[in-house]
Formats: sequence, structure tokens, C-alpha cells
Amino acid sequence: MNRRLISSGAAFEERVGYSRAVVADGHVWVSGTAPIMPDDADPPADAYGQARRCLEVVAAALAEAGATLDDVVRTRIYLTRADLIDDVGRAHAEAFAAARPATTAIVAELLDARWLVEIEAEAILPADR
Repeated sequence: MNRRLISSGAAFEERVGYSRAVVADGHVWVSGTAPIMPDDADPPADAYGQARRCLEVVAAALAEAGATLDDVVRTRIYLTRADLIDDVGRAHAEAFAAARPATTAIVAELLDARWLVEIEAEAILPADR
């Protein structure tokens, strides 16, 4: 299997031993992506802003892999509270209006108390990429 690892440079990648994304056999798997800001600045305070930040990081990883948000076939949304789904869902819908991937939303405790949401994605590379 031909496999390529993509890093976003987040401290957790080295500490925990994972990649932001893995590309193999025409697929791209993007790890759970929290609203990590440059220089560990505080993320946006609201769930919509945090979801948009997560999706920016996801989009950057996909771009490095040769994919776009339109190539995503599956997402998983992790929320700290169920009542955040409307705000997070709005950001998700804006990002994936064309792709409309299969998705799951899960309520979970996240690793940083500042985070309200984390998003992971799976994409299939088009044959021409």
C-alpha cells in the first residue's frame, strides 16, 4: 500500500503519534480536528466559529492531499453538548452543501476545556488527481 502522511504541525501529532491526515489507495482520512488556533491562541468562543475553524483545518489537510471539501464522503462531529448541533450543523452545511457526506454527531468530552467541537472527515480522491 502506498501511504502518505500529512501533518498540520499541531503539538498533539508528535505527542500522541498521529497524522492530521493519511492518504492511501485513493482515500483521505482526516483525523479528528479541533479548533486549534495558531500559537495556541484561544479558539472562537462560539460553536459556529469553532466548527468553521475545524473545517478550515480539515480543508487545508484535504488540499495538501489533493482533495477538496466536495470530495468528502463521511464526517463525524463530536460535540460537548447536544444543544450545539444547530450552530455546528450550520457550519457543516455551509462547508458540505455540494458533497452532503454521510455524517454522525456524537456528544463527548473533548481534550481541551475550551473546545466545543471536533470534526473528522473521509474523502475519496477523484480519479484525475
